[in-house]
This record gives sequence, structure tokens and C-alpha cells, in this order.
Amino acid sequence: MLRPSPAPAPALRSVLAALGSPTAVREARTPALRVAQGPLSPELPLPVHVLGINGAPGHPPRTRLAGWRFLIRNGDRTIAAADTMLTPDGWSFSHFFEGPYVSATERALHQAEGLPVTYQPRLLSVPELYMMTLWLHADPETDGTTTVPDAADLLVPLAPAPPGIASHRPYPVADLLPVLSTRLAPPPLLGSAAPA
Repeated sequence: MLRPSPAPAPALRSVLAALGSPTAVREARTPALRVAQGPLSPELPLPVHVLGINGAPGHPPRTRLAGWRFLIRNGDRTIAAADTMLTPDGWSFSHFFEGPYVSATERALHQAEGLPVTYQPRLLSVPELYMMTLWLHADPETDGTTTVPDAADLLVPLAPAPPGIASHRPYPVADLLPVLSTRLAPPPLLGSAAPA
């Protein structure tokens, strides 16, 4: 079962304003939005966290809240997504997009609904690996802004996932984060001793 956290009201308002703007929709690189008939609605807000490169071996990777993503529905179909970002003036609309991560997110959310434990859904982006995961946070009562994965959390890589990592398979944080940390670690300098 999933228990999403509510998005900040300014983030939702900024997406609604963009959807109501013919210019924003017409200029978006999302053909599905431009040809959509009927009302468009932003649904299922997900906080988007970014996993950073960790320079200190043995320390857990750090994350930061980077934005909120809304799936854009047209009738009974999800056709695109909208991202917001935090600016000095607060939450603001960033852009519309479509592509494989939109349908992969929807698929992963449907799969997670069938899990026996209640989770708070989030997204975890790993830009250096061109990777996005559905982050199922085990404490559904938090506000979506906590930035440290819990041992009871699950990560579900979205398709397309990097080579060697199965997409749409739930991984315990303790299993997947070390793999990601190893791939994110900077290579040793020439002439330096290799880590033990």
C-alpha cells in the first residue's frame, strides 16, 4: 500500500498555472500534451531526491530534495509529467516531459500498491548513472523531505536501468546503495594505492 505525502501548495499551484497556460503547453516538448483533448490534471505528487557522489568511504550516500514531480493525466491515462523546483522565491514550475520514466513510474507505483507494507513513494535520481528509482520510504508519516534512506526502505529501479541492475525489481536499500556508491566513487588517481 502507498501513502503519498502532499506536495507543497505552491508547487501544485505552479503546475496548475502551467497547465492553464496555452503558451507553456504549446511550447512544451511533449506532443501528448499538445494534442490532448479534455482536461489535464496533475496527480500523485512525488518528492524527487537526488543521490550525490559521496567522497567519504564508509559513509552513507547523501541525498537532497530537488523538486516535486506530478504525473499529468488526461482522462484515464497518464500522458506526461511536470517537474517543479525550489527557487529563492519558493516552489516553481520547471518543465513538462514525457518518455520512458513516466510509464515506468506508473508501472512501479502499481506494483508497489500490492506490497504488504505501507510505504511513502518518492523518486530518487542518480544523474551520474542516468538512473531513476522509485524510493519506497518505510515511514509513511514523514513529510517527504527526509534525505537519508532508512534500512527498511526499498528502491525500485525504473526502466531503463543501468547495465547489471534489474529494473522494476524491489531492492532493499542495504543491497542497492552500496552498488550505486561503488559506481559513483571517483576512480583512484594514477600512482595512488588502490583501496583495500
